[in-house]
Amino acid sequence: MIDVLTFGEAMVALRADRPLRTSGSLRMSVAGAEANVSIGLSRLGHRTQWVGLTGDDELGAMVMRTLRAEGVGLTHAQRGEGPTGLVIFEPRVADVTRVSYYRTGSAGSRLEPGQVRTALRQPIKVIHTTGITAALGAEPLAAVRTAVGAASKLGALMCLDVNYRSKLWDRDAAAAALRPLMGGVDILVASDDELALAAPPGARSEAEQVKALLEAGVREVVVKRGAAGAEVFEESGSTRRPALTVPVKDTVGAGDAFVAGYLSALIDGEPISARLERAVTAGAFAVASTGDWEGLPYRDELDLLRAAPGSTIR
Repeated sequence: MIDVLTFGEAMVALRADRPLRTSGSLRMSVAGAEANVSIGLSRLGHRTQWVGLTGDDELGAMVMRTLRAEGVGLTHAQRGEGPTGLVIFEPRVADVTRVSYYRTGSAGSRLEPGQVRTALRQPIKVIHTTGITAALGAEPLAAVRTAVGAASKLGALMCLDVNYRSKLWDRDAAAAALRPLMGGVDILVASDDELALAAPPGARSEAEQVKALLEAGVREVVVKRGAAGAEVFEESGSTRRPALTVPVKDTVGAGDAFVAGYLSALIDGEPISARLERAVTAGAFAVASTGDWEGLPYRDELDLLRAAPGSTIR
């Protein structure tokens, strides 16, 4: 039994130490929302698989090697045509980071429904993907539709994180693709400004959007509120949890860490309050560390943030 199957594009990330046009150094790592979630869940002790394509190049080999080293299953991952995608993170001013994608025509953007369909031929507890995958092109969007349509028949929960990226598509295109999926989504994750991309167009306020999504069949609407924490809405009411206060080093990947923590506690059978606790804890580890996933906690480290600031654990 696979605890969580994720699918999407994994890329190589280059992190600049100063604005790109002034040259400087680049640090290389791996990035990609679904891959980040897979790593986070693996570190928390769950069986995960990532489904996707990388280029048949050294960067693709690096992606596969990293995921394998982090305990992520790659049974249905493939090396395909096209290069491995790149994403560059550039510190521009204060704590503002600028992101540049080099993923047009990449191997990962060629993900097809058949690859996902093959991966679904096994017992799975949760299927997870994001709006980023849906934004990559017609075939990846069809793969998302395939998973959403199959989840309930397989007895798996379907989790979708909106994860809107304005550099990949505009809000109208995102809404047109995501809204029809809601009838097959069990857990919807969205920041408060992303709810409108999933809810019917007539729903204006957050309360109206949440109500419409629950009526459409979504079981849990998980709203991320950044530094204010998060709130989960279900038919019986809502549960709120503030964020943990930690020194912020890098906010990239915090949302993926949050999802990993939430799904981890869900798989463990924990109530929503405990899921939010683990979610905001994982998110705090992410923002207090540099990188998409490098600072994510292992299960025996979840209580580490309770130590007094400046502590040395001996």
